[in-house]
Amino acid sequence: MRTLTLDVAGWPGHRAGQHLDVRLTAEDGYTAQRSYSIASAPEDGLELTVERLDDGEVSPYLVDEAREGDRIEIRGPIGGYFVWEASDPTPLLLVAGGSGVVPLMSMVRHRAAAGGTAPAKLVYSSRTLEDVIYRSELDELASRGDGLEVVHTLTREQPEGWSGYARRIDPELLGEVAWPAAEQPRVYVCGSTRFVDAAADGLLALGYEPQSIRTERFGATGS
Repeated sequence: MRTLTLDVAGWPGHRAGQHLDVRLTAEDGYTAQRSYSIASAPEDGLELTVERLDDGEVSPYLVDEAREGDRIEIRGPIGGYFVWEASDPTPLLLVAGGSGVVPLMSMVRHRAAAGGTAPAKLVYSSRTLEDVIYRSELDELASRGDGLEVVHTLTREQPEGWSGYARRIDPELLGEVAWPAAEQPRVYVCGSTRFVDAAADGLLALGYEPQSIRTERFGATGS
């Protein structure tokens, strides 16, 4: 994983949860384009957190090769559905799988930067503790006592003394950590298609209305 800070002349700003299209052009004219979620809060400039995929055409360059001063072509910000505003007082439930945490982190950061008061929970599934993206920052934000709770589950390996969850996100786990459906929280789910389908099905089983769950899926096109 690598986080890149972009300096874009005339950048119009973005909303938490939006994404960019990044296009690279080779010397022979060949182009490759992929979409990446914006990781930063609207208050904090423009950052992308990119996961390197071995068979990708764009991510290996962004993670391994990009250096300060390099120029890339972007289009955005894009998206008006999977977005959240810190002025919304409704409880916020974020469910992330792996690198699907990136647009949700933009929301968490936006909440902190804007002084948002909505109670918020991030339920974050990772393979191991070392795979948790933004781990130190999430620990710090959750320790502020301003209504943010972070719940981790590690699906592949847990460190000695681990007291958190150690399984995939399912209806039972969600039933223990999510707000009752009657409270009608705003829900954002992001991860692989399989992860998103499982998490959304779990929330529906708890009585959540389909229209209350906003989803974004990461797939091979995210390379």
